Amino acid sequence: MKSRYTKILHIDSNHPLLWQQLEEAGFHNEADFTSSKTEIEAKIHNYNGIIIRSRFKIDREFIDKATNLKFIARVGAGLESIDCDYAKAKNIQLIAAPEGNRNAVGEHTLGMLLSLMNKLNRADKLVREGKWMREANRGHELEGKTVGLIGYGNMGKSFAKKLRGFDVDVLCYDILENVGDENAKQVSLQELQQQADVLSLHIPWTPKTDTMVNTNFINSFAKPFWFINTSRGKNVVTHDLVEALQSGKILGAGLDVLEYEKLSFENLFIENDRPKAFEYLLQAENVLLTPHIAGWTHESHQKLAQVIVDKIIKLFNTVSSS
Repeated sequence: MKSRYTKILHIDSNHPLLWQQLEEAGFHNEADFTSSKTEIEAKIHNYNGIIIRSRFKIDREFIDKATNLKFIARVGAGLESIDCDYAKAKNIQLIAAPEGNRNAVGEHTLGMLLSLMNKLNRADKLVREGKWMREANRGHELEGKTVGLIGYGNMGKSFAKKLRGFDVDVLCYDILENVGDENAKQVSLQELQQQADVLSLHIPWTPKTDTMVNTNFINSFAKPFWFINTSRGKNVVTHDLVEALQSGKILGAGLDVLEYEKLSFENLFIENDRPKAFEYLLQAENVLLTPHIAGWTHESHQKLAQVIVDKIIKLFNTVSSS
C-alpha cells in the first residue's frame, strides 16, 4: 500500500510488530520517546499520524500545531487523553484498540472476583505466617449470585463471557440501547441496583462517569455487594468507597485502578503524601489492589499492536480507494 500520508511519529514504545508491519505496508516511522510535549508540538506538523499510549494529553494546543495530522492512534482501549471532539472537528481520525486487551481485562476481573470471594490472598498470607485458620477463611461461592456490569462494550462483554458456566445471572446497564446478548440481560440502572450481588465497572472516564460511584450511588443498591473496578480510577470516590467497606455495604473491593493515578498511569501520586482513604485500602483484608494491569498481559501487548496496525492500514486503504 502506498499513500502520500505516510509519516508516523511514535512517542511511546510498543510491541516491535507495530513498527515492522507499518514499514512493510509502506509507512515511514520515526520515534521520539524522550522529548517534552512542547518539543514534540514544535515538530508535529511534519507528521501525518501519531501513535501514543498515555505519555501526555493531546489537547487543543497540540492539535492546532498538528496541521498535517490525519490520525491519532492510541495503543490501548480508551481515548480520554485526547480531546476527541476537537480532533474530529479537525478531520483527524481516532484509533483505539479495545479489541486487543478485552480478553485480558475479562480474565483479570474474574480472577479478582474469585480471589476476593474466597479470601485467597488473605489465606495465603496467614499460612505463610504459620496460621492455619480454616473457619476464618471460609469463602463465598459465585453460583446463584447476580453479577451487574455497568458498561457493556468490549470489556464488559469479555467478562460476561467468562462468567458462563458459573451459574450466575448477569445483568448489564449501558447508555446505548440493545447491547445485551446471550451472556447478559440489559436492564435499567435501577433494576441492576436492586438485584446485584456483584458490581463490575467497564466504562470510560468521561464527564458523565467522573465520581459516579459515590455514597448516593452505593446506597442505591438494595443488597451489600462485591465491587470490582478495572475501568478508570476517577470513576470512583475512594473516600466514599472506604466508608462503604467500613459499614459493610461493600463486602470487598478489587481495584485495578485508583483515582490517585496520573494520566500516564505510570505513577500513583502526584505528591508523596498518601490520602487516608488509600491508607485504609492498603490495610484492609477485603481489598485487592493491582497497578492498572488488567489489560497489561504479554499476550495483549502483541494483540494491541496488531489491532492498531490493522486499523491504520484499513484507514489508508479506504482513503486511497475512495
